[in-house]
Amino acid sequence: MALVDTHCHLDFDAFDSDRAAVVARAQEAGVDAVLNPSTDIANAAKVVALAHETACVCAAVGVHPNSSLEWGAHSADELRALARKPKVVAIGEIGLDYYWDEAPHDVQRKVLQAQLELAAEMELPVILHNREASEDLLAILLEWQAGLRASGSPLAAKPGVLHSFSGDQAMAEKAAAAGYFLGFTGPLTFKNAPELQAIAAQAPLEQILVETDSPFLSPHPLRGQRNEPARVKLVAEKLAELKGLPYEEVAAATSANAQRLFGIGGQQ
Repeated sequence: MALVDTHCHLDFDAFDSDRAAVVARAQEAGVDAVLNPSTDIANAAKVVALAHETACVCAAVGVHPNSSLEWGAHSADELRALARKPKVVAIGEIGLDYYWDEAPHDVQRKVLQAQLELAAEMELPVILHNREASEDLLAILLEWQAGLRASGSPLAAKPGVLHSFSGDQAMAEKAAAAGYFLGFTGPLTFKNAPELQAIAAQAPLEQILVETDSPFLSPHPLRGQRNEPARVKLVAEKLAELKGLPYEEVAAATSANAQRLFGIGGQQ
C-alpha cells in the first residue's frame, strides 16, 4: 500500500551524504510522495529546488517560528514568489514555539499572522508547528479559519495540519471540528506516550496524516537514530494498531487525506 510522508526535511545536511539512497529506500517501502517544508526564506528556495529535482518530493514554503526574527519587509513577497513555483503545495512550516524561545512571542505571532494572510491569498493550506503554545495557536487558527469561512474561501474546509500533534484531547477535538488535520510522527510509537496514543485512537481517521519529521523523531524500535521517510510505515502501523484497523485501510485513508489536503499521493 502506498504511503505519503507529509512532513520531512530532506534538504537538511543530515542527508547530504546519501539523499538519493534515502529517497530510493522510501520508494521501496511504498512511500510514493514526500512533502518537504521550509524553515526560513533561504531554506525555502532550497526546498523548492529539491522538489524540482526529485520526482516524489513536493515543497511547502514558510518561516518557522524559531526563525521569526529573520522576517523582514520583503519576506512575504519572497515567499509569495516561491509559493507560485510548481510543486509548492502549502505554506509551512509556520506556527508558534514557546519552548526554545528563539524569538519574542509577540514577534512569532506577528510573523504567523502574516503567513496565514499569505496562505489565504494563495489558497494554500498551512503546516503548523506547535511547541508549548497550544492555547495561543489554537485561538489564532480558529479565528483565521472563521475568517476563511466568512469570506467563502475553499480553504475553510481544509485549512491545514497541526504537524507532529502535541496538544491535548480538547485541542485535537476543537481543531478537527474546524477542519484541521492532525499529523502524527514517531512519538506515536513510543512506550511513554499513552496520552498521544489515546488522542490518535479517537481522532477521525479522515483527518489524520502520517509524518516522519525526518531527520528527527525516529519511531520505535529505531528511536534515537536518524529518521528517514521510509519509516513513516512504522507510524502508520502503530496508528492501525491503535484504531484496531487493518494496516491497508489506514495506509489508504492517510494517503487519501494527503491527496485531499495537499493534492499529493493517494490517487495522484
